[in-house]
Amino acid sequence: MANSVRRFGQYEVIILRDGLFEASADVLIHADGDVARQRAVEVLGKPTFQVDVNCFALRDADGIILVDAGTGTAWGPKYGHARSALHDAGITPGQIQRILLTHIHGDHALGLFDGDDPYFPNAEIYVPERDFAFFTDPAAREAMPEARRGGFKVAAQLQQIYGSRIRRIGEGQVFAGIEARTLPGHTPGHAGYLVRSDDPADAANNALLIWGDTVHLAGLQASDPKIGLAFDVDPATAVRTRQATLEDAAREGWVVAGGHISGFCRVQKTSEGYQIVQA
Repeated sequence: MANSVRRFGQYEVIILRDGLFEASADVLIHADGDVARQRAVEVLGKPTFQVDVNCFALRDADGIILVDAGTGTAWGPKYGHARSALHDAGITPGQIQRILLTHIHGDHALGLFDGDDPYFPNAEIYVPERDFAFFTDPAAREAMPEARRGGFKVAAQLQQIYGSRIRRIGEGQVFAGIEARTLPGHTPGHAGYLVRSDDPADAANNALLIWGDTVHLAGLQASDPKIGLAFDVDPATAVRTRQATLEDAAREGWVVAGGHISGFCRVQKTSEGYQIVQA
């Protein structure tokens, strides 16, 4: 699959498209209740929707950093194409020494694994501290319905396979030109990564926010940030995060990209909300 490539600060950023995720309109939720949810379903206008599954390679003079890792072979042949996209970009698994996770969900982390071995044999895995704490908490696991425990299984696999190479991170600078930003709601420790130039004169016009799963449906959720998906662990917090992040991106003029929106985009404020347009 073709890659989208742009430079931000010291990094060449490559979007790696892992596949297309399809879900029923039944997963839509709305902070204002059932009537507002039904209006959102009507605006969607179809019984199912598809969204990209993306991860990102950041390349500079010091090497390669991944943001998320796709699904690998875990979800079948419709997914896992990030691996061939890496190959097409001339990147081998052994070259990658640092991987930043936005959160511990399968479509972002299962690509770390090759059976019971690490797919990236030399990589350290940087995980948002609050997400790691949540998905390794037995009480939190028991409180979650069985069908929604995938993140806990991924976290256990992550510990088993990468062990001492797991690095827990909070908010703030992670590497040169990369800042972790806490964007909770979709998961408790869900994070985004702001990539920008260290040159203040250049930073305002040369910044990329990789916002993970803050937005899944660019059209619907930009015009009405109160629309969420049933996959959000804390829907009310996800709404507040989405509203604040859309506002920040529009005000600051950041380019945005994410796990489930297509390409590099910008956020524009409108009279009724926001819109997400190709950058």
